[in-house]
Amino acid sequence: MKPNKENWKVINRKQTVVSRFTIITDEVELPNRDKLDFSYIHFQQGVCILPLTNDGKVIVLEQYRHAFKSWEYELPAGMVEHGEEPIEAAKRELLEETGVKAKSWKSLGYLYPSPGSTSEVIHLFVATDLINTNHQHLDRSENIKVQYMDFQKPEFDSFEAILGK
Repeated sequence: MKPNKENWKVINRKQTVVSRFTIITDEVELPNRDKLDFSYIHFQQGVCILPLTNDGKVIVLEQYRHAFKSWEYELPAGMVEHGEEPIEAAKRELLEETGVKAKSWKSLGYLYPSPGSTSEVIHLFVATDLINTNHQHLDRSENIKVQYMDFQKPEFDSFEAILGK
C-alpha cells in the first residue's frame, strides 16, 4: 500500500511553556478522517560540534544529565540564540563548554534527532585547528569535565572522509 502524503489537519492547538521548552498538543484530523491528539516538544534550533585535535582525538564532555540521573559523555552542543546564526552558536558553545576555539569549521548539514516527539533541528559542525584557552564559561547549572578521547581504530584510516579531504 502506498503511503498517503497528505498533511494532518490541525483542528485545535494547546501550548504550554515549561522552562525553556514549549509542549504542543494538537488535535488533528488524519487523511483517513480519524482524529487524535498528538503532542510534541518545541525546541530552539541547536548545534552539535565534533572537535578534532591535530593528533586525532575528539574532545568530549562528561557531565551530569538529570533526565538519566547519571554522568554522560557527549559532544559539545547547545541552543542557537534568537538572531544568531548556527555557526556563531557553534563557536560560542565550543568556547563556553570546553575553553577551546577553532580556526577551521565545516558544516555537516543538519538533522532532526527525534522527529516523532520534538521539532528540534540540530546543525552539525566539525571544528579543527583547535586552540585551548584553558578557560570554560559555564552556565550556573553546568559542571563539565573536558575529556580527550582517541577514536582512531584500524578500521578508520583517519577523519579525512569526515573533513572531505
